[in-house]
Amino acid sequence: MGIQRRFWLYLVGVASLAASSVTVMSVAKVALAQTAPQVSQAQNAALAETALNRGLGMIQQGAIGPATAAFQEAIELDPNSAAAHYNLGLVQRQTGQLQEAATSFWNALEADPQFAMAYSNLGAALWEGGNLEQAQDYLERAIELQPDLGNAYYNLGLVQLDQQNYDAAIASLQTAESYTPNAPEPSFHQGRIHLRQENFAGAIAAFDRAISIFPQYVEAYYNRGVAQYGQGDYSASLDSFRKATEFNPGYANAYYSAGLSFIRLGNYAEAQGILEHAKSLYLTQENPQWAANTQAQLDRVAELSGQ
Repeated sequence: MGIQRRFWLYLVGVASLAASSVTVMSVAKVALAQTAPQVSQAQNAALAETALNRGLGMIQQGAIGPATAAFQEAIELDPNSAAAHYNLGLVQRQTGQLQEAATSFWNALEADPQFAMAYSNLGAALWEGGNLEQAQDYLERAIELQPDLGNAYYNLGLVQLDQQNYDAAIASLQTAESYTPNAPEPSFHQGRIHLRQENFAGAIAAFDRAISIFPQYVEAYYNRGVAQYGQGDYSASLDSFRKATEFNPGYANAYYSAGLSFIRLGNYAEAQGILEHAKSLYLTQENPQWAANTQAQLDRVAELSGQ
């Protein structure tokens, strides 16, 4: 089971709809003049602002389709609305339309070349599309424009992690954590890096920080359990795996890993029961390879217990 990626979405509009999630970007007011073209331009700008705010409201309600339509309407009325292009890009990125999202973020930058968040999200979309080198360039440009932009450091850290430049990734993620102390993701991904390096104590500390911010962070509990298992603290790993399944009862990997912990503790009866449950989940989730892996562990339990 892969790591779940949680997007940092920062909406940009002409007014703050929710202080915790909406970044305010000022929109230049078009001065009314007496000529017909200028009047029409001002009217279009006002209508675009209305459509943009309607789209932001739809996002707050989780209505992706109507929000997309509203942002597209705003762009038709005012093609130079950086905020409309940017928010359309966020929706497209959230729904997996990475090429379209990259185009929208680029259009936002054409309208406002100093728009640091657009550079950051363009870099993130390119990272998700596997274009690491170009992603890094845009993320570094975002940081150049706004040195305290935690989102850009976070995305840069993910790029560096995929490049296996672990020292740089840790540094970027630590900076992201310092600028965005209420976000659990920078700590979580630091934990992933420590885990890869078998720095189990560092991994556990990082996952604990993520969990303290977001107590329902399933992947943080699971990965903390993996680190505790690596330390040989099998009882603690069981507690972490249990928390992961408490928040996600269908998390087959957590049941499988708990079964391994029970084997290490010599509790073969519990290991058998939980591994059978893991196998059932894998089959239900159409994952025959891991169902076979689990059966191999069940055979091992039978051998160890003398059955």
